[in-house]
Order: sequence, then structure tokens, then C-alpha cells
Amino acid sequence: MSTSFETWRDRFERLRAHKAFELTVITIIVVSALLIGAKTYEEEVSPFQQWLLAMDVAVTVFFLVEILIRMAAEKRLRDFFRKGWNVFDFLIVTASLIPLDDSEMVLLARLLRIFRVLRLVSMIPELRMLIAALFKSIPRMGYVALLMFIIFYIYAAIGSFLFADIDDFLWGNISTAMLTLFRVATFEDWTDVMYATQEVYAWSWIYYLTFIFLTAFIFLNMMIGIVLDVMQKENLQMELESGEGEAAELHGLRHDVRQLRDQLDRMEAAMMAGHRQMSTLTEARKTDSLEA
Repeated sequence: MSTSFETWRDRFERLRAHKAFELTVITIIVVSALLIGAKTYEEEVSPFQQWLLAMDVAVTVFFLVEILIRMAAEKRLRDFFRKGWNVFDFLIVTASLIPLDDSEMVLLARLLRIFRVLRLVSMIPELRMLIAALFKSIPRMGYVALLMFIIFYIYAAIGSFLFADIDDFLWGNISTAMLTLFRVATFEDWTDVMYATQEVYAWSWIYYLTFIFLTAFIFLNMMIGIVLDVMQKENLQMELESGEGEAAELHGLRHDVRQLRDQLDRMEAAMMAGHRQMSTLTEARKTDSLEA
């Protein structure tokens, strides 16, 4: 019984690692996304709608079988749930089992089926790397966002004090002034705002250009730099885990050099021990010859 179980587990493991299996799963995920989009075009009962329902059931069954195969390929079931992406896939597939009928759960079932598209992230390593880099960069980006908020607050207070009489709708208080500055930062007709204040304060262009320089250039590039730095580290980590790429080669070379160094240290220690033994034997022979 145990031998039969191990045989089936090995088969499931080979099937899970096969490229054709991965491509099939990705294709079905794309098909599922297209089915969700097709359902938004027609609501009335028709042969087309019935065909979509049948396809949705087939996709749900496929995802259920696929997740069971991946679980059966593990040596221990708890190993499957140790990976966060596996837990994510399990929750998405389990939520998709809610039936699509005229019950009160139909809206929830449709909403949960939309999230099946996110399984593309768990299936494609490059997308997993991007998502991991995004989440890991959020704490560092938070400090930049805090600094941006301080700059927004200062400029909004200045704008509210200076330009409230010109346009109360845009600069009436600090909250509306911050919304106006957000409009300026996104370059949404910001010149209209600047020209309106320039009619009263000709120097107001300095206010806008310095704000844009700080927010749109400096802080935005800081955000991009943080994300790129984290993505580079994640890429190196992925190369080390896969054993491919320059990072994996450098890691392998370092490992080989470390092994060679250990071997040289052992050889040197052995030579020193042999030298000491030879010295001891020589001294013993000299002592014996003197006594004789």
C-alpha cells in the first residue's frame, strides 16, 4: 500500500513539474478570465449563456483537480500549506466552488470568480517576483510617502493663505488646496491653475515649478529607485533558488572556492602534522644513537 502511494505521489510530482501542465493551467486561467468578461455582455437566458455556465463549471472542476494534484504531489500535506502562494491558490479554488444559481450567493460567487485571474501571478515566477518586490518595498516607500505628505501640507498651507481670494473653490482651505496640488502633481490642466494665480501674483510660477520639481521628479524617482532596488534583490534570490543566472554562478564559484580553501587547510594541517611526526622520529633516533 505504501509503495503504491509513493508511486502515485511520484507520478503527481512529475506531472506538477511538467511544463505542459503549467502551460495548460495558465491557458485555463486565461480562458476563465475571458469567460468572466463574456458574461458581462448578456444577462438574459440564452444558449450562449448556458454554454458559458457549462464552461464555468468545467473550469471550476479543472481547477479543483489541479489543486488536488499539487497537494497529492507533496510528501506531507502540511508542506503544501507552508507556501503562501499555495494557500492563495487553495483559497481561490475553494471560493470558486460556490454555485452560480439564483440564490443570494450568486453575486458573491461571481465576485470570487473574478479573483481566479490572480492565479496567473502564482503560476508565473516573474509575476511572483514583481508582487514580492512590491510588498517588500512598501515599508521603505512609506517614508518617502510621509515626506511627500509633509511637502504637500506645507505647499497647501501656503497656497491656501496666498490664493484663497483668487479661487476659493481650489484654495479655500488646506484640504481643497491639497487636492488642487494633487491635480498639479498629476499634470491635469495644471497650467490653468497657474495662469489664474499669475494674473494676480506674477511670481507664482515659482510656487508651482518648485512643487512639481519636488514631487514629480525627486520623490517619484525615489519611489522608482526603491522598487528597482528591491526587484534586483528579488531577482538575485530567484536566480539562487532556481540555480540559473549570474547570481547562481557566482554563488557556485564562491562555494567551490570555499571548498578548495577547506581542502587546502586540511592538506596544510596534515603536512604540519607529518612534519611534526618526522621531527619527533628524528629526535628519537638521535637520542637512541647517543645512548648507544
